[in-house]
Amino acid sequence: MTNFFLPLRASSNKTPQPSPGHHAALQYILSQEEQQYMQDFVGTPERLSALREACLPRDRHRCVVSRAFNKAEAITRFRDQGPAVDNDGDPLFGNTYAHVEVAHIIPYGLTKSGDGMLDEPKQSAIIILNMFDLGVVHLIEGTDINRPYNGITLSLEMHKSFGQYDIFFDRVPDSPPHTYRISTFLPPGLEDLLPITRNLFSHSTIDPPSERLLGLHRAVAYILHLSGAGDYINKILRDMEDGVVRGDGSTELGVLVDLALKVR
Repeated sequence: MTNFFLPLRASSNKTPQPSPGHHAALQYILSQEEQQYMQDFVGTPERLSALREACLPRDRHRCVVSRAFNKAEAITRFRDQGPAVDNDGDPLFGNTYAHVEVAHIIPYGLTKSGDGMLDEPKQSAIIILNMFDLGVVHLIEGTDINRPYNGITLSLEMHKSFGQYDIFFDRVPDSPPHTYRISTFLPPGLEDLLPITRNLFSHSTIDPPSERLLGLHRAVAYILHLSGAGDYINKILRDMEDGVVRGDGSTELGVLVDLALKVR
């Protein structure tokens, strides 16, 4: 468990959100050789920025679960447009707004480290994920982990719940393409919107979120929940975040040190 679910879960909330300005600044200060060196890594700002630039318009700048419109984009449109409208041409006034992010379905943390190599814990995680769905690893190898089919637009709260495997997407059979029942393992009352059925947004030239990758995320969520491993992992991660060693000896220092090395 500590060799697979713990590093996987720990890396699931780590989708950086670089802006085009951030990318331009990096290009300005880096030499051509350094820029080329960075291009060899999976998580370069350019690729992450490209993921955002693909997923946000594909998903209409909305959280695919709550349908809340991207607050930052709304502010820009209200300032720059006359009567501000959304991506479908409907008035923005009266919408629900939220800060949204593009989340990786399969964690961005399962990428190459600074030396361009995939370390052993991440290799193990990739191998086990491939056991859940034979051949699925080819969808997220190398730079493909930043393809639009591995991205989905979520509000900050939904992103956190998705990364913690507290919510998951179930493909609805005998329904239009990209229709999912979105459910949660959270106690009743904590996520009143769920369960809910949504038809994910589509785009003529941008791939939709992958059904296989959403299914893989769902499988991990079920295993964490049904095995009880999720509660144990949450305790470990809280201890890591707090940075406090309990006097009663209940802090698992060995696990924390090992985890820090695996997700560094």
